[in-house]
Amino acid sequence: MPSMDIVSETDFEEVKNAVDNANREIITRFDFRGVEASFEWKKPNVVLKAESDFQLKQMSDMLRSQLAKRNVDAKAMNVGDASATGRNWSQQVTFKEGIEQDVAKKVVKLIKAEKLKVQAAIQGEQVRVTGKKRDDLQAVMRLLKTAELEQSFQYNNFKD
Repeated sequence: MPSMDIVSETDFEEVKNAVDNANREIITRFDFRGVEASFEWKKPNVVLKAESDFQLKQMSDMLRSQLAKRNVDAKAMNVGDASATGRNWSQQVTFKEGIEQDVAKKVVKLIKAEKLKVQAAIQGEQVRVTGKKRDDLQAVMRLLKTAELEQSFQYNNFKD
């Protein structure tokens, strides 16, 4: 009986590489000349530091584009609120790891609403889907890719 696991994982090596590339990009950008701005990698978070709120927004977009180049889904990125201390601004970016319980329930509910011939069960921070045909599992993959859920999904342990 075919089965697969729906998980949400982030490759932190790729995130670290994206942060390094974004730091290099800040050095070369004209609008950041003479400005103290940096990305700090503190696993599993990234701290953005700049002199203004507007620059933080630009840095967030820079990081998002670097992550896209490294095939890290932007839905895994959770940007916190900007905070000011003196003339410096900072912002915390966290990355989602694992499927939260309420999102997992939405996934199971979505699969059941489609009336596909599969069974979905929540197992910790992942959802296990089993069915009689491989095509049914691929239909679940297509369904989740088109669904507007606030999280990125990967599919592991695909067994026939």
